[in-house]
This record gives sequence, structure tokens and C-alpha cells, in this order.
Amino acid sequence: MVKKFAVNHYPLLYLLSIPLLHTIYNYLNTNHTEATNILTPVDHYIPFVPQFIIPYIGWYFFMFIYLFYFFQKDRKIYYESLIVINFGMIVCYLFYFFFQTTVPRPTLVGDHFFINLVRFIYTNDQPYNCFPSIHVLTTFIIMYGMFKSGIQSYINRYFIYIFGWLIILSTVFVKQHSIIDGIASIILVLVSFAIVSKLELAAFFIMREKALKPVLSSSDY
Repeated sequence: MVKKFAVNHYPLLYLLSIPLLHTIYNYLNTNHTEATNILTPVDHYIPFVPQFIIPYIGWYFFMFIYLFYFFQKDRKIYYESLIVINFGMIVCYLFYFFFQTTVPRPTLVGDHFFINLVRFIYTNDQPYNCFPSIHVLTTFIIMYGMFKSGIQSYINRYFIYIFGWLIILSTVFVKQHSIIDGIASIILVLVSFAIVSKLELAAFFIMREKALKPVLSSSDY
């Protein structure tokens, strides 16, 4: 039973590429150069709404849950989404290294639940690595992946769209990102998906998976 599960689910190991790449984020999340403030006039009119910290934190679960969902329901979209996430994160890291930006944060006043959650995020994530936004990048990848897929679950489809937009909005309402950060991420996702689809990179992984399955099934482990 364990062997059968491993044979059918080993491609989920590719998800480890995300936390491995994330280790680079910690190195870059310092003001190693003169950080640039790219807030637009519109950003100054967007209020700080601490309640949006809930969808902001929910992103951590949203991405991995729905990548696993894609794996179960649409293998092509699973691979395309995962490839775009890895490629997009690398592009973001290049921007963070060569063009470090920052978003001024509000002074946190009070000691209630939502403020404390924002305080926790601010404490563990410095106000750098803003452009493009990885939060928006990975969220929009899941949203666009669902849009491209043939998955017929309307409950999951609408949940992804609604909660996805809440996550994207949360990045500006909790003052972690500017509008430009989000727009850049969305453009990066659309361009990356077009490249991955054109090169048919997902097909390579699907063929590799089919080729390895009989080998793994017959091996002793």
C-alpha cells in the first residue's frame, strides 16, 4: 500500500522546490542596497485594514492545498503552475537583488487580535522584497491555473477566485506591497504561463512520470 502511494504520488516531491527556493528570500530580505520606495499616489489613499491579515496569512495554505488539488485533478496544470512558480520566484529574486524596494509601514497601535497578527508578520518579514510581490505571483498562478484547467468543480473554482482576490487585496491593505508590485506580478504570471505553454514543458514532466511509473512499480523499496 505504501509502495503504491509512493508510485502514484512521487511527483508531489517537486513541491519541495518552493521551500528550497524560499531560503534565498531570507538572504535578500535585508536592506543590502538603498531600497526604493515606489508607492503610487493611489497607494496613499488605500487605508490600513488589519483584518486583511487573515487572507494574507491564509496564502500559506492556499497555495499548497490547491497545488495538491491540481495534482489530483489536472496533472498538466499542476506541472505548469509549479514551473511558473519556480520561474516567477527566481525572477522576483533577481529584482530583489538588483532593484530592492520598500513599502513604509504604519505604526501599530493597540493590542487586539488582528493588530497582533500584523505585528507578528512585520516582525518576521522585513519591509523589503516588494517588487514584484511573491504573494500576488503565487496566488494569481493558482487563479490562472484554475482558469486554464478543465476542472468542473464550481465550488473550488469560485473559492479560488474570491479568496485569491482577497489575498491580492490584502497585500496593499496590510501595507506589505504597493499596487505596482501586484500589477508586475500579474504580468509576470501571464507572460510565464505563455512561455511554459508554448514550450510544452508540462508535457516533458508528464512523459517522464509515465516512463518512471513502471520502473518504480517493479523496484523493491
